Parts: sequence; structure tokens; C-alpha cells
Amino acid sequence: MKPRLFASIALLAALAALPACSDTVETETAPDAAADPLAGLAIDAVKVSEVGDLPLGTVLGMVTLPPEARVAVTTPFPGAAVRVYVIEGQAVRRGQPLALVRSAEPVQIRGDLSRARSEAGLAEARANRLTQLAEEGVIAQARADEARAALAQARATVAEQQRLASLGGVGPDGMMTLTAPISGRVAHVGPETGGPVDGMEAPFVIEAEGAYQVELQLPERLAKAVRPGMPVEIMLSNEGDERITVGGQILAVSPSIDPATRAVLARASIGAAPGIVAGRNVSVTIKGSAGTKGMAVPANAVTKIGGDDHVFVRDGKAYKPRRVTVVATTSDQAVISEGLKAGEVVAASSIAELKAMSAE
Repeated sequence: MKPRLFASIALLAALAALPACSDTVETETAPDAAADPLAGLAIDAVKVSEVGDLPLGTVLGMVTLPPEARVAVTTPFPGAAVRVYVIEGQAVRRGQPLALVRSAEPVQIRGDLSRARSEAGLAEARANRLTQLAEEGVIAQARADEARAALAQARATVAEQQRLASLGGVGPDGMMTLTAPISGRVAHVGPETGGPVDGMEAPFVIEAEGAYQVELQLPERLAKAVRPGMPVEIMLSNEGDERITVGGQILAVSPSIDPATRAVLARASIGAAPGIVAGRNVSVTIKGSAGTKGMAVPANAVTKIGGDDHVFVRDGKAYKPRRVTVVATTSDQAVISEGLKAGEVVAASSIAELKAMSAE
């Protein structure tokens, strides 16, 4: 009996000890969770790096063609297109034939030129005869003067008809060959074979390749700092996600603010590159003065709090929000002029959770 009694007492003692053990585990776990509130967050910590030549800012722009890069091909006389040699988008060289046009007006002009030459010859003969008679005293000098004036008018008419006849390389039968004035691509083809060609509208438009410009809208805070000659950069991505940097410079800055957009218009030149086409919207970074420094962080590390840009900077085991001044951004990087120091560590992920925690 005694062994069984001792076993029962031991079992009861063990059962009584179980709740006490459970309470001990809970009290130890709670302090650990409270000590590290970020334990459940996967935060990518990135060290702030320093960059040189701090940019003034990044603005939106639209790629355009310079005025001299888009040329309209016109015909001096209306007519009909006998043949059209090119199509839209085709590459052409300077002087390459675009179309063959027949016009009746040049034939009439050549007829007028022949009549004007005949009248000029008759006026010259009359003027010579009356001049001789006036010198001999047979007629009054006024009649000779009138004859010489009529000769001058006839010669002016001949010169006018000669200039009209020489326009557009028109042949005797009224055939004209329209040619490309510059090398580039055909942006517009108006006439069809056999269709009319209007002398008031350009039947062809040629766009030069290799020269582009960007129209920029500068906010008021940047307008005073941007000057012609400042370098600019455009970041593009090709089909393989390879980064392409296209450089250029500011050409002109408007002296006034656009009342509709409250921005200052500017224009910059850029070089040709894959992906640069007229009408494309791009992000343009305006470079500042050489020697200025800034701090670079991942673009997703910057967030808006109360309308201002902030980043979360590590302070011990916690991340605290800090207001910063962002001057330029790309798809993967933000450049900061004020608010950070090189070597500090910022959070590049779990930003929404950090914002929620900081707002509590």
C-alpha cells in the first residue's frame, strides 16, 4: 500500500505543477515580443550613398521635332499626280523623286513667255526707230521716251514669265518632278496616282532623323535656376530592360509663366536613340552645377507623410520617419539634397507598415 500511496502523491504533485509551467512560458514570451515590434517585418535595410553633380530636379517633357527637321514639299502649280513613288514611313535621301505631276498652267506660262518675248522685240524696234527720229528732229522727244518706257515694261514681263517658267523644273509639256528637300522619312503622303495635287496644301512632308527636342514644363521653384546650356538626361528602357541614357542641353527658357499650367515652358535638345520618337512623354533630369553633392536612396524608400517626402531612418532597433527634400527621381533611385547623411540606413520595404506604426 505504501508504494501506491507514494506514487499517487507524486502524480498529483506533477499535475499541480503543469499550470505553473504554462504561466511561466507566457510571461517570458510577452516581454520578447514587446521588446522588438519589428520582428515580424521583412525590412530591406539600405545604406545611404553620396552622389556627385546634384541635379536640380526631374520634370515631365514631350519629345518633339525641331522646326528645321520637318519640311513640307509643295508644288508651284496645281495639277494631277501622274505617278507617286513613295509611301508613308519610307526612308528617302535628299533629291530623291517623290512624285511626277502634270499641270496645264506651266504650258500657258510658256505660251505667255513666247508672246512676251515677241512683244519685247517689237517694242525694242519701235523704241530704236523713234529714238533715231527724235535725234534727227523729225518727231518730239516725248514720243521716243514713251517708246523706251514701253520697251522697259515688255522686258519686265519677259523676266516675270521666265521666272514662272523656271519654277519646279517644269518641262515643256507641263511635267514636274517633286523631290525630297532633305534626307529623312516620309511623314505624310497626300496625293494618289491620278488624283489632284493642290498648290495650297503640301502633298508630302519629310521628317529628318537624328535631331529631336523636348518641350519641358518647369515648376516655378525651378524656373529661376534653369538656364540655357544646362545639361539634361533622359533614361529609357529598351525591349531587354536595358537602361539607355540620352543626353542633351537646355536651349531656351520662356520668360513668363503659362497661366493655364502655372509652369514655365522650356525647350531642350537631345540626341537620337532607340525609343526616341516624336510625341513620346519622357522624364527629364536637369543637371545642376558641377561639384554639388546629394544622397541616393532607392525610389521606393521615399513616401509621402502629410504631403511631404519622408524616409524611415534606422535608430537603434526602430525606424523613425524623417522629412527629406527630393530633387530628382528615376524608376529605381531618388536623389535627396537635404535630410540625410551618407552612411545612414533607411528602410526600402514594408513602408506601409512603418507608416501605420508611426501614426499610432
